[in-house]
Amino acid sequence: MKTKAVRIYGKDDLRLEEFELPPLQDDQILARVVSDSICMSSYKAVQQGAAHTRVPDDVAVNPTLIGHEFSGVLLEVGSKWKESFKAGDKFSIQPAMNYKGSLDAPGYSYRYTGGDATNIIIPNEVMETGCLLPFNGESFFHASLSEPMSCIIGAFHASYHTRAGSYIHEMGIKEKGKMAILAGAGPMGLGAVDYAIHCDRKPELLVVTDIDEARLDRLAKIHTREEAARNNVELVYVNTRKMQDPVRELMTLSGNTGFDDLFVFAPVRQVVETADKILGFDGCLNFFAGPSDPSFSAEFNFYNVHYSFTHVVGTSGGNTDDMKEALEMMSNGRINPAAMITHIGGLDAVIDTTMKLPQIPGGKKLIYTHISLPLTAIDDFGKLGKKDPCFRELHRMLEANDFIWSAEAEKFLLDNARPI
Repeated sequence: MKTKAVRIYGKDDLRLEEFELPPLQDDQILARVVSDSICMSSYKAVQQGAAHTRVPDDVAVNPTLIGHEFSGVLLEVGSKWKESFKAGDKFSIQPAMNYKGSLDAPGYSYRYTGGDATNIIIPNEVMETGCLLPFNGESFFHASLSEPMSCIIGAFHASYHTRAGSYIHEMGIKEKGKMAILAGAGPMGLGAVDYAIHCDRKPELLVVTDIDEARLDRLAKIHTREEAARNNVELVYVNTRKMQDPVRELMTLSGNTGFDDLFVFAPVRQVVETADKILGFDGCLNFFAGPSDPSFSAEFNFYNVHYSFTHVVGTSGGNTDDMKEALEMMSNGRINPAAMITHIGGLDAVIDTTMKLPQIPGGKKLIYTHISLPLTAIDDFGKLGKKDPCFRELHRMLEANDFIWSAEAEKFLLDNARPI
């Protein structure tokens, strides 16, 4: 079977190509990709090429597929896995497999497995590690967003605190504690607010900061203070650019005791150091944002580490259980990460979008791999609809849904867009 796919050949070298997939082996599964959400991690892989931890050294001669936040439909199941999976099943994949200690992952390391493709071959190790996950929801984009949501869920689970007078670590954010998400009005911050409000282990106070007023306003409309209050969370949005002394004013919001859990969603030294200064006793600083600079560093108050038991933790991705939790919460309607999506594109938009991702405003960029469509902001659908009936109908659908991407819009686009 042929596939069209975006492959990485090295640093700043992505190519959209059509080629033949090899014959399916008994321990493999053939699948059709439908959607992929482009992640900043893909941009970092392209920036580093073979120097990236997950990208093979010989990628120049054996290119690999990019894209790791994807979903689709199983087409053909090898004999080894016929008891567990069947053709027609919807799926999502957890890329962080940790198979026999290897960092290899779909979307970075495999020649025939990645999200930015029409058809792929899923290797045996994905199933062996339990990382091929069924999805019973109506839409494909929700399954794509389960991977970034798993990263958020994993970060919440990785935070920890200690029992007074003991060395026992209690994993997870402090229940009914004080939490702040710094630089939190981006797409991942939006997902984190959604999860913090609706998860089982909630903070009592949640402060979300950013310096972009427009992003804060959009976030406040999607996840309102009233919604948070119904879930017993006091939610506060603040623009630190407007603060004369952010540290002092954030401490005031905490009741001058500091925060139990701090999440840093931007790899900016000033943001990290602000977080350190507003940690409370036994406070946990979770450095969520992944820097592209290997030498990135910031000052940390070790007096407080010694006497106030402050500590830092970092996570890179979630695990399979985190992804299962994301899929379950989405299926039950407890969280809806659809609001993270601000742009839609086809497979032919992947290269330009990935290469320029940090410069493109908005949230998540969602790719449908079987259509041809330039990356297009949802906010522009109305303007484009004056000439294009497809965009006109999409605008009508989304206007009725607070301009949040939906299963109805997805189905209409897949039925009416130009095939790649």
